[in-house]
Amino acid sequence: MGLATVHSRAQTGVEAPEVQVEVHIAGGLPALSIVGLPDTEVKESRDRVRAAIANSGFRFPSRRITVNLAPADLPKGGGRFDLAIALGILAAAGQIPSEGLSEREFLGELSLSGELRPVHGALPAAIRAAALDRTLVLPAPNAAEAALAGDGAAYGAGHLAEVASALSGGDGLAAARPPDTPGGDSGDTPDLADVRGQHRARRALEIAAAGGHSLLMTGPPGSGKSMLAARLPGILPPMSAEEALEAAAVASVAGGGFDPADWGRRPFRAPHHTASGVALVGGGAGPMPGEITRAHQGVLFLDELPEFDRRVLEVLREPLEAGRITISRAARQADFPARFQLVAAMNPCPCGYAGDASGRCHCTPDAIVRYRRRISGPLLDRIDMHIPVARVPREQLLGSGARPAEASVEVRARVAAARERALARHGRPNALLGPGEVERDCRPDAEGRALLEQAMDQLRLSARAYHRILKLARTIADLAESPRVRAPHVAEAVGLRDLDRPAAS
Repeated sequence: MGLATVHSRAQTGVEAPEVQVEVHIAGGLPALSIVGLPDTEVKESRDRVRAAIANSGFRFPSRRITVNLAPADLPKGGGRFDLAIALGILAAAGQIPSEGLSEREFLGELSLSGELRPVHGALPAAIRAAALDRTLVLPAPNAAEAALAGDGAAYGAGHLAEVASALSGGDGLAAARPPDTPGGDSGDTPDLADVRGQHRARRALEIAAAGGHSLLMTGPPGSGKSMLAARLPGILPPMSAEEALEAAAVASVAGGGFDPADWGRRPFRAPHHTASGVALVGGGAGPMPGEITRAHQGVLFLDELPEFDRRVLEVLREPLEAGRITISRAARQADFPARFQLVAAMNPCPCGYAGDASGRCHCTPDAIVRYRRRISGPLLDRIDMHIPVARVPREQLLGSGARPAEASVEVRARVAAARERALARHGRPNALLGPGEVERDCRPDAEGRALLEQAMDQLRLSARAYHRILKLARTIADLAESPRVRAPHVAEAVGLRDLDRPAAS
């Protein structure tokens, strides 16, 4: 008879709560039971672990084995506990020493041959283990990902026998090495130099990048809206180590196959307009992250915005303000980060050519109004900028005699400098300022205040729109290296909210 305890980690949202795998071997008829709120996949580990132990050169005990996954009220899912259960059985049976188990944590699914298969959520588990000065032993394919938690935080293994040998004093496991620093630059990143014309849209994109503001572009098909949106990540400031770690943890949990080569690259997500509300914000029986979480610290691009189901778009209202989303189910609840930068695009009417110089639009005014009303006023009010994007003139498109367009690297330098001014002032991008910080740091001069009061009276702006205009003006002032928000900055900020005008509605 014997008892052994092995440390492991569950997955709840982007968190990795600790699970103690307690194994007790007693006399009686041979049996293996798993308790502690396991789901079907965990219960099935009985057969995987039995075969893996036998095929790794060890003897499976012919006794009554009880495995307890503590705490008992935490749901456990997946095959991530296979390795810990197998090691616990071997330690309780005396086939491997138990002394080295307390300073390590174990994660991994076992094949019938004893090989280790990768699991989701390795990085959050490594971060939490490192906080307790424990090393995480996990499948080799997950090692580079988990190593982002720090030097010596993770050790990769390919087989149960390798782990057992290391615990028994044999050949040690090699520590995985993390990337040096967050990178993010890549030769395949779309460049703003590809965009011809569209000076106002380029300017709005630069302001959005500098302040973290959301943007809606309205224009006919082929005017370059999607092209502009795809180039926003290339002009965003480099991610800090903390931001890169948050984005990597989300990618690790999402289960799409995290590539450590993407460490430090801003996510860019562009879901199709047929996406459901669950796909957008997350959900499921065991809540998984949606597109807004996968875009954390990056860009969420919604093309053909009015074509999305209105109820789907309405779920964006709270995350846009809070930067987080809580998914509640009857059995469990998960909290996901969702600090994304929204960029959306839409046509001005059902056919797409309202206001175009070609005169191709034959939509009735009622049809145009119905089309635009698919986007609710409260959602529009939460978008910082909405600008028209006209078709590019033939001369600019062909580039005859035109000066080469500014490249992303030049714009990114200005954006990074403006973002640094904002961070030095209040520690966050201007788009995330609270009401008190807006009144303190974004207050315009006398001429700018008079201009803003006139705009509020004529456009009947809401309090939210008022604060968003001030945040925009503060970002414009930062780009101009101005310590004070002045009238020209306010005027440009008001001009960037095209849909606030009565004519636009």
